[in-house]
Amino acid sequence: MKVGMIGLGRMGEGMSRRLIAAGHEVHGYRNNYKKAEEQFEAGYISGCTTSIENLVQVVHQQDGMIGKAPGVFMMVVPAETVEDTLNELLRFCGEGDIIIDHGNSNFKDSRRRADRLSKLGMSYIDCGTSGGVYGLERGYCLMVGGANFAVSVCRPIFDALAPGIKSAPRTGDGDFVWYPEEFGWMHCGNPGAGHFVKMVHNGIEYGIMQAYAEGFNILHEANSGAKYVKEGDAEVAPMDCPEDYCYDINVAKVAELWRRGSVVGSWLLDLTADVLRSDNELDNFDGGVSDSGEGRWTVHAAVDLGVPAPVISSALYERFNSRRLGAFASKILNGMRYMFGGHNVR
Repeated sequence: MKVGMIGLGRMGEGMSRRLIAAGHEVHGYRNNYKKAEEQFEAGYISGCTTSIENLVQVVHQQDGMIGKAPGVFMMVVPAETVEDTLNELLRFCGEGDIIIDHGNSNFKDSRRRADRLSKLGMSYIDCGTSGGVYGLERGYCLMVGGANFAVSVCRPIFDALAPGIKSAPRTGDGDFVWYPEEFGWMHCGNPGAGHFVKMVHNGIEYGIMQAYAEGFNILHEANSGAKYVKEGDAEVAPMDCPEDYCYDINVAKVAELWRRGSVVGSWLLDLTADVLRSDNELDNFDGGVSDSGEGRWTVHAAVDLGVPAPVISSALYERFNSRRLGAFASKILNGMRYMFGGHNVR
């Protein structure tokens, strides 16, 4: 299958390489043409173009066909650039073309874009894609939304990108196979459904990561009793039993331990163990954690649906706090305590 890919960063390059390995032909475009040429010379893409217009022309030229053939175009770009990229694509695409959005777009935007393309005789597929830079080897978990016909046309692409049935132990009695879910991709429903499922996936990711972070922080501070000096400071509640917290625990080794046979083992824990092993105090990080939007949208959806989501909400707010977005509120607390009780500022 011949496809055009816009966006050849770490994610796009990995996806292209998996597609080529499965026998597909991938022509790519990125803003840095010199880098694209290097990727072509390395065999990571089948060809590269200097513009989106040229990319569309190349994909529309199918062997053995007279005239223009419908094309499939994959956008692997940041969510904030999807609209501009789509607008540029639509200048040159035509009836029958299929555009797949692999970015973390808001599902409401995906519904709107799908409706827009439908009126032009084209199809828009929203494909939430999980796997990151490890997807090249592990495969990508794909959450797909779109019309049945368009998804069926693109099935060979999804089959090639997905991890495959052997990527996880099978559940149930094994009498039947859920295809394509057991292979690592799913047609979640109409346009927007793929990005809706991916949004919730990332919200869950926020909660899991926050739980790990808080747990390891408790372990990291478990030796505070050994360093505790009672100062009689009215501003800070004293530690009742310092001797209860005299455990010098190596958190990197705990991470390695929990990877083996523990119910909290996961790929995220594997990554945590890896980074702790090389930097036990995490001195290379400043503690400010970004949020790319999916956590916020998940909380918005929970509110709209009237569904409680305290863990995901708390994890999102902690990311705000990590970037000192709550600093002014803390100063307000300082000010109130100082005014009503003359309490010292910390």
